[in-house]
Amino acid sequence: MSTQKTEAKGFYKLSWLQRIGFGSGDMAQNLIYQTISIWLLFYYTNVFGLNPDAAAVMFLVVRLVDVLWDPVVGTIVDKGNPRWGKYRSWLVLGGIPLVGLAILCFWNGFSGSLLYAYITYVGMSMCYTLVNVPYGALNASLTRDTNEITVLTSTRMFMANLGALCVKSLPLIIAFFAPKVDGVAVYNTPEAAPAWFITMSIFAVAGLLLLLFCFSQCKERVVMDQKEAANVKVSDLWMEFVRNKPLRVLAFFFITAFAMMSVGNAADAYFMSYNVGATPLLTTLFMWLGTIPAFIFMPLVPAIKRKIGKKGMFYLFLGVAILGMAMMYTFVSIPATKDNFVLLCIAQFVKSTGIITATGYMWALVPEVIAYGEYTTGKRIAGIVNALTGIFFKAGMALGGVVPGLVLAWVGFNAEAATQTPLALQGILWLVCVIPAALLVLAIWIISKYELSDERMDQINREIESRS
Repeated sequence: MSTQKTEAKGFYKLSWLQRIGFGSGDMAQNLIYQTISIWLLFYYTNVFGLNPDAAAVMFLVVRLVDVLWDPVVGTIVDKGNPRWGKYRSWLVLGGIPLVGLAILCFWNGFSGSLLYAYITYVGMSMCYTLVNVPYGALNASLTRDTNEITVLTSTRMFMANLGALCVKSLPLIIAFFAPKVDGVAVYNTPEAAPAWFITMSIFAVAGLLLLLFCFSQCKERVVMDQKEAANVKVSDLWMEFVRNKPLRVLAFFFITAFAMMSVGNAADAYFMSYNVGATPLLTTLFMWLGTIPAFIFMPLVPAIKRKIGKKGMFYLFLGVAILGMAMMYTFVSIPATKDNFVLLCIAQFVKSTGIITATGYMWALVPEVIAYGEYTTGKRIAGIVNALTGIFFKAGMALGGVVPGLVLAWVGFNAEAATQTPLALQGILWLVCVIPAALLVLAIWIISKYELSDERMDQINREIESRS
């Protein structure tokens, strides 16, 4: 079959500029939303002045709002046909208000106001859904080719982790703008509030420019026609969940994976500040090691998958992540010395290698469950499916948001104390190592139930195209 004929059937090949353009959308979202996910709880408790338990409840409430909002957005996206493209239009329409509200989340003008925190955080999260759901659907609209989707996903995750590297440099950037105490920059006190605001403003504006670049490089080719779109309903979301078994498996994997990442990410800042007592520079170095493996291993994902298959790759890298957490738990018991920090960095690299590779590749499964739904029902409801995955990854983030706050409150964490109690330090260690490792064991069991091989997906996509 010629390349032209294959592409006419939906198996499109993309240029590297298009792949990088698509990936820049995820880099943009990381600059904005991962900053929120990793640092907002720390900012609320140490800079803005909220109690950990109040912040934990707020994180849960925001995710409950998302559960109601995501299916509405998925339906709007699938039914709509904006002039700039069914999915890519939302990168601009949702991106502009997302940037504004993300900046306001880190404004200390109403210091300690729980109401202000609710308004800005809920608004930001709703705008993020307006960007994230159509962006996720955009992936499946570019091509049906499973190998191309694997390369596209690897490129996307490489770009996303460039954004993550910037986000994890936040202590160093804030330290540049923050006030100095005895010659040392302080980023974890109320006095550093202006520095947090400036840093978030820089990240958010850069994110908007990247969203615009993504918009310019993406061309939607595999979308439902207008007649099918007119019949899309919110109830399709739950019907698709019931009848699409691969989607159910992926949804529960998303819950577990994002809960694991959210718990660990939220705890890292506390871990480095109190358990390790690291400076902003060492904190940044440690967090960089949580991202650097992406640049080594994500480009290797297509080759690794060909060697050991999808499930084998998940088993391997989730197991590596558990090993890294066990190493970190062991090393942190050694008295704090320079050598101990080196050991912690080694453990962080091992842990992150497993997490980044496994959770990065899981996004390549979303177009598969979309195609499987189209194969079984005749409807390519990419927006609805991405709304469902959005609900479940935000459910995982809800756990990741509420658990750290509740654990910190339970162990008696006190943001005003320079030194924490042994119980508080142990609670932080549970959040960094023990709870995430338990969630990873569950994730391995869940992904073992996924049944769509590459060969099966190629067969499904060929049959879908032969119907037209």
